[in-house]
Amino acid sequence: MSDKRDLHPPTEVLTRGFDPSLSVGSARPAVFRSSTYVFSSPESAERAFDIASGRAQALPGERPDLIYSRLNHPNAEILEDQLVPLEKYAAAALVFNSGMAAIMTALLTFTAPGETVLYTLPIYGGTQHFLQDFLSQWGVRSFGIPAGRTAAIAEAIRTTPSLALVLIETPANPTLVMTDIAGAVSAARERSPKPPLVVVDNTLMGPAFQHPLALGADLCLYSATKYLSGFSDMIGGAAIASDAALIQAMRARRVMFGNILQPDECWILDGRLPTVGLRMNRSSKNAVRMADELARHAQVKHVYYPTLFTDAEQKRIYHAQCDYPGGMLSMELHGGKPAAFEFLRHIQIARDAVSLGGVETLACHPKTTTHSGFSEEESRQAGVTDGLVRLSIGIEDWRDLLADFLRALDLTHAKLSRQEVGAAD
Repeated sequence: MSDKRDLHPPTEVLTRGFDPSLSVGSARPAVFRSSTYVFSSPESAERAFDIASGRAQALPGERPDLIYSRLNHPNAEILEDQLVPLEKYAAAALVFNSGMAAIMTALLTFTAPGETVLYTLPIYGGTQHFLQDFLSQWGVRSFGIPAGRTAAIAEAIRTTPSLALVLIETPANPTLVMTDIAGAVSAARERSPKPPLVVVDNTLMGPAFQHPLALGADLCLYSATKYLSGFSDMIGGAAIASDAALIQAMRARRVMFGNILQPDECWILDGRLPTVGLRMNRSSKNAVRMADELARHAQVKHVYYPTLFTDAEQKRIYHAQCDYPGGMLSMELHGGKPAAFEFLRHIQIARDAVSLGGVETLACHPKTTTHSGFSEEESRQAGVTDGLVRLSIGIEDWRDLLADFLRALDLTHAKLSRQEVGAAD
């Protein structure tokens, strides 16, 4: 691990945590597909198991022997070291075989029966169902509160009994509503003797444009499948914290659950970390150039994007905690579900698919796909309407993308207008 703390993140992500002498002089990490590892001595084996199980803590600079790839392996160690500089004030990271695995492990590590989780709405559907349908069976209560309501969220944090964890997804998916991280942290710190942890799902804006740890959050969670990987060809998750003890606690659970990211995926993801900022900057610039044009189309009722915020509190949060507006936007179309489906039917460059954060542009209808598990009341609270289309803008030429979207909107508008005329006749 590099001890040159004056290095900038783009440099550290290429130099930290990797020793070429341990990879036969390879300039970049090799893939270690071994399932088990040879101990240097019986004493080293004992020490390695004590540390892996949480019975002992590694000393500064100590590198325990590897044991078994379900517990850890070289590619995971390298990747975890190189994730750290991507988040300001981070001390340690942990990788998982999916974003949901990272979320699940965090919740199972830091909550106990009789405690409560407060989360913002909308939130990733898998997270909400895990809280409501699984953890509730084990005595962990949870409830959601609409994203962006700064005063209401702070009041809920201050007054909710037995609150163990506050889970924030910001910007919210798919409405792009932003929640004040620093405000939530301030409210959490007012509680004693045990303030709740503030955990942020940073998938949509991080690590390039939003840094929750710098705002006081305890833990950042990622679906590494998205922007960290960026090519829609692998599944992964990550957790990053400024307090290494939090990561160590999650590591002990990961040993138990066996949900570590496998060597090949670690190797792939590690090779893509140096280009995260480049890819995210390109997609953000594309989205900025397109948002205004899309908002002016007759078929578009509203475009949800940070540069188009009109609410004063949303504008304040955006400017306080984000460097750039990002590559995600959503459109509310006149005509509801038929309009949304017609638009998706006509796009040609963009693809009708779920997920986000890839180099290619994707579009989907959240109400019937990613958020289809919501009840009508949950959809109403979250702002997930029949006419909402979510767009993950890629790195294609923005002019081609805009032309593709405008063409699809024109065709949608023409068809719905003909149907209205026919109905009137």
